[in-house]
Amino acid sequence: MNSDAARSVTSYDFDCLVFIGRFQPPHLGHLAIIREALKQARQVIVMVGSSWQARSLRNPWHFDERQAMIRSGFDDADNQRLEITPLLDALYNDDVWVRDVQRKVRDLAAPANARLPRIGLIGASRGQSSYYLSLFPQWESVSVPLVEGISASQIRERLFRSPGSTDDYLSTGAYHDLPPGVVESVGKFCKGEAYHRLLEEQQLLDQYRQAWSQAPYPPIFVTVNAVVVQSGHVLLVKRTAAPGKGLFALPGGFINPHERLLDACLRELRERLRLKVPEPVLKGSLRGQRLFDEPHRSWRGRTLAEAFYFALRPDQQLPRLKPVKGGDHARWVALADLEPESLFEDHFFIIQNFLGLPADFGSL
Repeated sequence: MNSDAARSVTSYDFDCLVFIGRFQPPHLGHLAIIREALKQARQVIVMVGSSWQARSLRNPWHFDERQAMIRSGFDDADNQRLEITPLLDALYNDDVWVRDVQRKVRDLAAPANARLPRIGLIGASRGQSSYYLSLFPQWESVSVPLVEGISASQIRERLFRSPGSTDDYLSTGAYHDLPPGVVESVGKFCKGEAYHRLLEEQQLLDQYRQAWSQAPYPPIFVTVNAVVVQSGHVLLVKRTAAPGKGLFALPGGFINPHERLLDACLRELRERLRLKVPEPVLKGSLRGQRLFDEPHRSWRGRTLAEAFYFALRPDQQLPRLKPVKGGDHARWVALADLEPESLFEDHFFIIQNFLGLPADFGSL
């Protein structure tokens, strides 16, 4: 009996198993989990997190690149049973993220007959916390032994240390971590412009860390950001230097030692953008503020951002901007034109928190 025939008569424990990860990049540990899922379930849904985000040292590859790398590890028959779908993070709202996962699984999980499908959540035994599993109590949990010695973060560090060390790693040690198809894809990526931009960011990050290497404790930075909205537009700046060169960002920056957070935010708007709105009007337009503290939100390390939401009265004319010479380019951007992959760090999610923008880009 050939493998296809064997599959056709197999009685699976599950109709569908769901595997959620970032796959930056997909490694042999990930593939081991997917292979086990294919043994136990008629259908496997792989949800690729951190989709629709700008390239960064933590998220170097876009969804389509990661999807192709995952599929390269399986034959045609297995790929027919794999559903690989993008998943947008919702860093500061678990309920939004859980709803997105639930809706995608509901739409993709096809029952074998009229009954409801039996669905499970699969992952490495130490890769899923009890908190993570508690978000989906309606699904059974399936644990797969962890493949020891493989870490996506360590793989990324080896790839972005320097071109010479990257070449050495890809020609020697990479096959202990990555499937052959992924090694090939990563090798091609490391010859392109996107890789060299990230390499520049890694060098900046190394300099940054070196400057703080003698501090008695790991530094924690405090910044402010302004979410200024008027007539369906949000005020953004386009970064002119690494990190995040070419990306849009919320206006803001570090606080001075002797100023309050709101004063620091107003100073940034006044001095760096020269926003033509009187300070009393800005203060009267303040509609909310929140601390954003996701541990990996910034390339600099542990960085806390206090964001202030200003809702200006609608007007046919948007307030004028006059950025200082040599600074980032400021502009008003229509809310309909906001795309997560064009925004720096977690700034899309900060805007989303105040304005309630949709999280499920896959259904738009």
